[in-house]
Order: sequence, then C-alpha cells, then structure tokens
Amino acid sequence: MDDARRRARRTRGVSSTAPQSFPPRALPSPLNVAILAAGQGKRMRSSRPKVLHPIAGRPMVAHVIDAARTLAPRAIAVVVGHGGDAVERTLAAPDLTFVRQDPPRGTGDAARVALAALPPDGVTLVGLGDVPLVPAAALASLVTAARHGRLALLTARVSDPAGLGRVVRNEAGQVAAIVEDRDADDAVRRLDEINTGFMAAPTALLARWVAALKPDNAQNEFYLTDAVALARADGVDVVAELAADESDVRGVNDRAQLAAVERIVQRRRADALLQAGVALADPARIDVRGSLDCGADVFIDIGCVFEGLVRLADGARVGPYCVLRDVTVGRGTTIEPFSHLEGAEIGDQARVGPFARLRPGASLGDEVHIGNFVEIKASTLKRGAKANHLAYIGDSEVGERVNYGAGSITANYDGVNKHRTVIADDAHVGSNCVLVAPVRIGAGATIGGGSTIVDDVPAGTLAVARARQVLIPGWQRPRKPPKQP
Repeated sequence: MDDARRRARRTRGVSSTAPQSFPPRALPSPLNVAILAAGQGKRMRSSRPKVLHPIAGRPMVAHVIDAARTLAPRAIAVVVGHGGDAVERTLAAPDLTFVRQDPPRGTGDAARVALAALPPDGVTLVGLGDVPLVPAAALASLVTAARHGRLALLTARVSDPAGLGRVVRNEAGQVAAIVEDRDADDAVRRLDEINTGFMAAPTALLARWVAALKPDNAQNEFYLTDAVALARADGVDVVAELAADESDVRGVNDRAQLAAVERIVQRRRADALLQAGVALADPARIDVRGSLDCGADVFIDIGCVFEGLVRLADGARVGPYCVLRDVTVGRGTTIEPFSHLEGAEIGDQARVGPFARLRPGASLGDEVHIGNFVEIKASTLKRGAKANHLAYIGDSEVGERVNYGAGSITANYDGVNKHRTVIADDAHVGSNCVLVAPVRIGAGATIGGGSTIVDDVPAGTLAVARARQVLIPGWQRPRKPPKQP
C-alpha cells in the first residue's frame, strides 16, 4: 500500500478541525473552577459592581457559579476587584473562595491570582462572571476535553462580533490564536467566530502558560487568550467547542446588554411555562425572578412579576400587574389586578384584590375574600372570612365566616410591642372600627360601626363603643368674608 493510500486510510472520517491522532482516554481528574469577576464595569455607570447587577432577580455572576456547581468541582475561586467586599458579602458560601486582583491587569493576571488559591493538580475551568447564560452542558464539554490533556475553548459564531476577541484558525481549521478586537487587523475583524472567555485545561499546564504571559498588546494587559499560542508551541491540542446558540454566551458590559440578556431569560422562561400548559396572556410581558411552579389550567395575565418561590395550584388565575414573592396560591383561587403579595399562603377558591396587599405571615384559608385596598400582615383568616374593602388586619387570628367591614383596622402596635387580636367564628365587625389589641371578639359577636373596642367582647353580644350623637338646632357654619372686588 503506497504512502498516499495509508494517509487517506488513517484520516478517513476525521474532520479537518479534529486532531489527527486519537486522544488518550479521559482521566477522572478533580475539577477546579476560577470565575473572573473583578471588572469595574464602567459602562454600567453604576456604583454597584457589574457582576452583582441582577438577571432574573439574581446577581449575574450567581448564574455562572450555579452552572459551574453542576459539574461538582472540588474548589471554586472567585476573583474580585472593584467592589470586592460587596461581591463577597452577596455571594458568600462555604464552597467559594474569594481572591483579590489589585490592580486589575487583565484576564491572564486574574487567572494567575485564582490559580494561586486553587489546588495545583487536576483540571481547571476558567470563566467570566459577566456571561450569565452559559449552559452547564457547554462547560462540561470543556472539562471533558481538558481531561484528555487538551486546552479547550468555548467559542461562538455571532452576527455582530464587534469589540470581541476573534478565533483565528489555520489552514487545517485548527485554532491558531485568539486576537482581541483592539489588536486585530481588518481581515481578523471580518471573522465571526468569537472567544466567549471560557476555557479549560490541565491545571499544571495552565499555570505554566499563565506564568509566561506578557502584556504585549494595545491595552498593556495580560491576556489569558495568549495561552492558545503557548499551548500550540508546547504541542498541546487546542480544541474549540462551538456554542449552540450565540444568546447563551452574550456578555454584559452596559445597561442595554443587561436588558437584552434579561429579555432572553424571560422569554425562555415564558416558553417553558407555555410548554408546561400555563396560559400566558402575553409571553413577552411576564417576569420570573425566582422559581414559578404551576399546576394545570393556570392563567397569568400581562405585567406580572414572580419573585422567590411561587406556587400556583390547578386553576389559579393571576390578573394584570400583580407582584407575587414567596407565595403559595391554592386551587381555583383568583388574584385580581394590581395586587402585591409577599410571604403569604392562600387556600383554595379564594379571591384577593384588586389592589390588595398581603405581607409576610398572611395565611388565608379556603374561600376567603380579600378586596380592594385591604392589607393583611402576620394574620390567619380561616375559611370563608371576608374583608372586602379598605381595611387592615395585622397580628390577628380571624375565624371562619367573619365579615370585616370597610375602614376597620386592628391597632396591634403600641410603639414597642406587637399585640394579638382574636376574632372568633361568625363575628361581624362593622365599618370604620378600631380593635385595640390585645383583644378578643367572641363567636357570633357584632361590633357596631364606628366603634373603638378596647375590651374583650363576649360571644353572641353586640358591642357599640362610640360617642353619643349630639344635635344642635340652628347651628351656623362659619362663613368666609366676601372677596373684595
């Protein structure tokens, strides 16, 4: 067999971008993670460190950390710089180590600082804290390639690569270098494959390359991307994992990019809800900034915001422009428009709103009705209780079928301590009453409208506590003098 035929046989079925020799079997090397989060983010024009700006209700860097955690790393080092104290306070967790980069001298220097705090063996994954949508599966691919002894990069083909580092390939289609936009010529700037800032390599090799970096560039910084050329000089395979969707690797450098990434996240969450059978009035007008768990036949109208952990049971309906934070809503319950609910539990077949406010500790039983401009705080309302308008119930226990009138309040705070009010089953509280806690209203009792109640009311009695009406015949209101012409 001649040499040409031997070469063809050896390379048959192998892509031009793949190495021409089979890699060694991947070793179960322990994983280290370095997340670079030291950037000031001047273009955000904010006193808040860039990586703490929220995406879907959480700091953008937290999304990257979560993706890394799915890979079960042995250690995670977060490199901080500007606003480092705030970043550490916000992200503090037992599995995170924080290291400082001061002064900031580029991604290569940040990687050096991180590597000094990580174990020297295994494989190290390096990523950016301002690329919040990076998929865990893409990071896992990088780690697998690094465990074969390679330098692995996450790249993407994008419609607008302006300002981003370009991936330069050789004639064989292999990654030859990454050139930053400021250092690129026109030919390189025309390339549409970009570096995302995520790479993985054997830790010992990565440390060697980082130590050899030089600030020979337009910004006089240490570029981590120069490790590509150093790896090739060492004969190490450099492979690129191409992101499936350029939206997954969008970086955030200014408010416009932050808003664009937020809308990507929200549209994906809306699509997931639709696929799960949730009816959305408009998928473009919903914000899920936490976890939203929905049963069957749930309907959500426009402009609603869900934060923390929210559960909507079968048949629940949420009207326009409601905010729900850490709330459980029962079967068949309706939340009317413009209601604000936080830390509340609502039973089945209840109705809340419009313009209602449930504060932490509000617990509504089945078939409870809470109407417009009613506020409930740290109180339990049992089955069938109603407070339909302009009322406040705080630190109270309200029994079944209680009717709580318009304009009535529980006066539960004496300036130092909170006191409890108990309203037993079937009691009726008239309009414009004040129940001064601690006080107990017995079962079936009635409070006459306009009363101020300071003592317990026995079951089945009527309590009226208001000043006697006085009539003064012929009384004249004061009159203003006529205006002078």
